[in-house]
Amino acid sequence: SSRVVEIQSQMSERAVELLGLPEDRPCLLLDVGCGSGLSGDYISEEGHYWIGMDISPAMLDVAVEREVEGDLLLADVGHGIPFRPGMFDGCISISAVQWLCNADKKSHSPPKRLYRFFSTLYTALARGSRAVLQLYPENSEQLELITAQAMRAGFTGGMVVDYPNSAKAKKFFLCLFVGTSGTLPKGLGTECANEEPHQAKFTNERTRFRNIKGKSVKKSRDWILEKKERRRRQGKEVRADTKYTGRKRRPRF
Repeated sequence: SSRVVEIQSQMSERAVELLGLPEDRPCLLLDVGCGSGLSGDYISEEGHYWIGMDISPAMLDVAVEREVEGDLLLADVGHGIPFRPGMFDGCISISAVQWLCNADKKSHSPPKRLYRFFSTLYTALARGSRAVLQLYPENSEQLELITAQAMRAGFTGGMVVDYPNSAKAKKFFLCLFVGTSGTLPKGLGTECANEEPHQAKFTNERTRFRNIKGKSVKKSRDWILEKKERRRRQGKEVRADTKYTGRKRRPRF
């Protein structure tokens, strides 16, 4: 659907932005799980070249029909990245890497497949380059497994989380550095989050109203007073504040 295509394109743009590519020359990028080549279209528009890998022949057929500009390779990245050392100036991946956490066959060990992917990706990337992998983790264990295997393979960096306080817009980007440890970019929508940049903290709970940017917790007295004040400023009729405003009612009168 067009909505999916739109979200996919936004994530591709954000991933390429997080790569921090040089502006004065075209780069060669690897797109892991390239699918029908939507991310590739954006890479081409930006004047860069790309090679896409995907495990699905059907998706790659669509990419061929769409006459995308990149070269396409049918392959399972869990078997490794089969390219010359230092060949790529960067790697992006949209919504693909979490699939390596699934053991589809008896012989599949997710930690081994992840390690094989990350260690061969590390080799295929030029020193000083980055890989930015957007993923949909099922839980914090999965995030930690993926991150741990990336670090074991020699990468530095960590998780950049965009809009961490939004249930819908929240996005995870594993931002990895090759051979140099850069500063981790800031996630969007995190201006006032006092997170230590290098220890990404993962929890399973949803922290929706836990003081986003110092805002009051939803339905608290402060939150109600702020909301009433906003409505007054908009010229709406609002009941006067009393000592009962925002008080919990007893279970029964």
